[in-house]
Amino acid sequence: MEIPSPLHRLATATPAGLVKAAIAVFGALALASGTAPAQAPGQADPYVMAADNARRILDRANWQPLFNGRDLAGWRGDTAGYAVEDGLLVCRKGAKTLETEAEYGDFALTFEFRLEASGNNGIGIRVPPGGYPSRDGMEIQILDNDGPLYGHEAEIAGAGKQRLTWLKPWQVHGSVYGIAPARTGASKPVGEWNTETIIAVDDHVCVILNGTVIVDTFVDDMPVIDGSPHPGKHSRRGHIVLAGHDDRVEFRNLTVSDWSASPPTLRAAAPNEPPPGFDPLFNGRDLAGWKGLAASDAPARRALAGPPRDEAQAKADATMKAHWSVVDGVLHYDGKGDSLCTAKDYGDFELLVDWKIPPGADSGIYLRGTPQIQIWDPWDPRVEAGRPAPSTPEAWVSQFANGRNLGSGALWNNRQWRNMPLALADRKPGEWNTFLIRMVGDRVSVWLNDTLVVDRVKLEDYWSKGKEPLPRADQIELQHHGSELFFRNLFIRELPW
Repeated sequence: MEIPSPLHRLATATPAGLVKAAIAVFGALALASGTAPAQAPGQADPYVMAADNARRILDRANWQPLFNGRDLAGWRGDTAGYAVEDGLLVCRKGAKTLETEAEYGDFALTFEFRLEASGNNGIGIRVPPGGYPSRDGMEIQILDNDGPLYGHEAEIAGAGKQRLTWLKPWQVHGSVYGIAPARTGASKPVGEWNTETIIAVDDHVCVILNGTVIVDTFVDDMPVIDGSPHPGKHSRRGHIVLAGHDDRVEFRNLTVSDWSASPPTLRAAAPNEPPPGFDPLFNGRDLAGWKGLAASDAPARRALAGPPRDEAQAKADATMKAHWSVVDGVLHYDGKGDSLCTAKDYGDFELLVDWKIPPGADSGIYLRGTPQIQIWDPWDPRVEAGRPAPSTPEAWVSQFANGRNLGSGALWNNRQWRNMPLALADRKPGEWNTFLIRMVGDRVSVWLNDTLVVDRVKLEDYWSKGKEPLPRADQIELQHHGSELFFRNLFIRELPW
């Protein structure tokens, strides 16, 4: 398939999203050949940087052991084919599958493994009870790629001896078997311990091997490439499985952390105090952690650098301070300035926020600098040309089936994907509303006042009219649209990406 220009993709990336943009581009080039791209001397490795970013988030998680180092408590299946030896979980030669008793949906799994020459195994994720890992769930391959069973040396005219392999790209270590190939070159030699993390959040699957990202994919968008059925790539919950094989494989330090969606009924522990797992975006006292909008056009803003960027940001910050303020623990906007932006960029996350508007107001929340999750007044009695005005706001809502009357929460600027909410869940103007927003990749879910109004809809890149992918990370913005606005209890939970 055609691969977009790396320079074009990287030019549109934000600094925080640059690493993932590099992986999206250069990773595709690397996977075509099964090897990592050459690293310029002194240049930071984008795959290591991406792994460090994920680890920054994962290090704060609540990790629970999957293996206690003593017995197979918590596991079921071919228990005779596995043994505990000196605190290690050992898959014996010829063992079949061993699965966790518990099921996992969105999670991260970290473990260490040690292979013998040509060793082969796999980690099944989201596998139904007794299911086949690579078909009914997804199997993350464990393999000694360089083992003698999978290749040999040959004399190539003009190139000397070269190692040839008959492994397909989707069979090498770390691949989502049959679905997404992995980069090679990160494994340690046979007999040494490797450390691996598998992240599965929504349809995002990321594999980190020995401190470098080798897979970073969204399986909903990946075609099956091995010609076999893989219905399990659409599974969202199931068991973690050791796939077994004909080789001895040793495991230790298996731990798991939960990244399931937060309940839509989640609320602040106290005014502007985050619930467990969330961090405050707004401290209830001042504008710390926020900045003004340096340019209304996001590509132009991202292109700013050096003194022009500093000058634009200083001017924007002055506008922010003139029109955004904190009153009794509430973030207030007078409607006369510009949008308010987080000082930090965010990739995948959950955002919890209370908001309130006066009658007829219009606003929104930009995700990764992109419009927008809509906020407006469904009962604003505006009438289409040529239609008589209804006698009550409720009658107006019933009469029309377009635009603001359908309610807040939708991705209103979408043109290809759905841009209307699933339900009208707004409270009346002057009352507080609560959003829970979950963004993974470019898909967004929104709960408004505990009601699901957007269900995994793709947010299109407004600035390119949907022709370019979203940046992997960028600022969150509270939109200026000429209306007075009120916000409180703004909290964020970063998801590993």
